Amino acid sequence: MTIEILPVSDKTMLRRFIRVPSAVLKHDDSWIPPLMMEREEAFSPKDNEFLRRAEVRFWIARRDGRDIGRISAQIDPLAQHSDLERVGHFGCLSAEDDPEAFAALIATAEDFLKSRGVIHVRGPFSLSINEETGLLVDGFNTPPMLLMGHDPKYAATQLEALGYRKEKDIYAYLLDMKAPLSAWARRMLDRPLPASVKIRRLNFKDYANDIRKMVDIFNDAWSGHWGFVPLTEAETEEMAKRMRMLLDDRLVWFAEMNGEAVAFIVALPNINEAIRDLDGRLFPFGWAKLLWRLKSHRVRSARVPLMGVRRSLSGTLIGSALPLQLIGAVLPANAVFGFRSIELSWILEDNLPMRRVLERLGARAYKTYRIYGKKLAATGDALAAQTLDTNAAIKLAPQVSA
Repeated sequence: MTIEILPVSDKTMLRRFIRVPSAVLKHDDSWIPPLMMEREEAFSPKDNEFLRRAEVRFWIARRDGRDIGRISAQIDPLAQHSDLERVGHFGCLSAEDDPEAFAALIATAEDFLKSRGVIHVRGPFSLSINEETGLLVDGFNTPPMLLMGHDPKYAATQLEALGYRKEKDIYAYLLDMKAPLSAWARRMLDRPLPASVKIRRLNFKDYANDIRKMVDIFNDAWSGHWGFVPLTEAETEEMAKRMRMLLDDRLVWFAEMNGEAVAFIVALPNINEAIRDLDGRLFPFGWAKLLWRLKSHRVRSARVPLMGVRRSLSGTLIGSALPLQLIGAVLPANAVFGFRSIELSWILEDNLPMRRVLERLGARAYKTYRIYGKKLAATGDALAAQTLDTNAAIKLAPQVSA
């Protein structure tokens, strides 16, 4: 049967789009269906500032009456780092092991991006580099942690057959909480910090201000790194609302120097553990199960999704010591929460200083995600295509509404 590519144009189609990976990966023991409510918010312009600032399209691939794949294409104005090369992204990629399905989905995303003058495509990003990033290429036998992706082994092969090549690898490191710390880590953690440096918990009484400090440090710390896209003020407010239920001040720490916040770390209970058997549904009893599992500390793993040290401290002794000191501040909470492992992710392959700290701490890179890239048509060809295909593009892929 011929593959149909259907644009996602309403909430009913969006729910189908969200369910595609669960159908594709239903026989994969490591797959954890996301919460439908959370995904609907993540893909709603009302709840996700990225969808308000970027141009985003979603499509579903259908064959013989079945949804067999999906993809997104997005152009983020904040991801344009060069006036000479307009960059677009693809993401949310999930499809059955079918070359025709992958080819049809990728071609649809590429055609849309080319119609908008894009000449370099990267991905997968679902939806931005600050959300789920990369395609899983190693570490298939364990479930993904909170806000990390999971893909079948064949996805990389299918993507590479369509001309995509590695641009960057990123790693998820796992720290075994049952294993003793290395002698180096104990020695470094025992060293006293200068009197000017203080480590403190998140202050819930000044929550909004602390979240703003966190994002300011994040944007400063990562601004020199490959692919960096800053978190905006609107994204910061949305993130603060979403994270509040999961945050515990024993898992969120700041380092202050002379009273100014210069570094931070955030660890979150791995909610994927708590929702694994809910099949994406919170009703009628999912909420009760989720809250009970979180409150009774039945979640045995955590993830560090955010950490940063101001660039002004880069290359200094204090700057080198703070990541380990912040990780050390989180570790005692294990006695309360009973975490057996903590994932620190994601880490760029060429962020060697951070990788060395984690490896000397005793963490191991147990999952690899790959960011792929491909050159599209030259700018002139893309502009010509935009003129010819404007009506078709609008008809094929209307914007998702809230």
